[in-house]
Amino acid sequence: MTALERFSINQMTVKQLSMPELVEGCLELGIPGVGLWREPVQSYGLEATAKLVRDAGLTVTTLCRGGFFTAIDAGERAKALDDNRRAIDEAATLGTEVLVLVSGGLPAGSRDLHGARERIADALAELGPYAESRGVKLAIEPLHPMYAADRCVVSTLAQALDLAERFPAHQVGVTVDTYHLWWDDTAPAQIARAGAGGRIHTFQLADWTTPLPEGVLTGRGQIGDGAIDMPEWKGYVEAAGYTGAIEVELFNDGLWARDGREVLAETAERFLEHLIR
Repeated sequence: MTALERFSINQMTVKQLSMPELVEGCLELGIPGVGLWREPVQSYGLEATAKLVRDAGLTVTTLCRGGFFTAIDAGERAKALDDNRRAIDEAATLGTEVLVLVSGGLPAGSRDLHGARERIADALAELGPYAESRGVKLAIEPLHPMYAADRCVVSTLAQALDLAERFPAHQVGVTVDTYHLWWDDTAPAQIARAGAGGRIHTFQLADWTTPLPEGVLTGRGQIGDGAIDMPEWKGYVEAAGYTGAIEVELFNDGLWARDGREVLAETAERFLEHLIR
């Protein structure tokens, strides 16, 4: 047992590292888990990636991402469902139990949030049983409200749970991500609700730093650099019964411009500093 036993590095945090470099860096630092993204996995090769991480003894804690279910056009919806089935298959091949879902924003010209959320439920009804058959759980990730129009109409943990609870917990649960939820004073109660139902499928960390960059996607701060009380959030999920991996997922241009191995080591150190010590 080591202090890093629950730490997982999300691949996007150090996207400048190749797949072999990421795996080698994890082995050198004693990092036991990785969260992978579909695009770099596909670039390196799905089977090759699965063998690489398996031979290294690493646990794939999540695969990102599925979702984008909100299209109105029947053809686009069918394509989205097909792509999500492929994502589920990829997760199964990689040996992870969790596929993270970013649900999708409003279709062009639409202002119907309710309708968009119902289309997510329709998609989950089709995908949940398929995911179960492949040994994969779907984890709805609520994103900060600033992303509601273009990326994710699910903005709160309550909204995510309202969707997830229509389905068995072993099919559909939620992602608890500090970056997206830290502002919501109802989130602790919703984390308890999620835990009681066995629906916390993954726990991710990123800090909130300002000013946000243009486009806001790459504003996720290094642990300890921002406004979020990380030990408090760890306490919430643990009180709710979550004992799984804690994954650090950072989108940050400044970090991406640095040496990836240096960022990987720094992130592990920040995890120890703010979550363990």
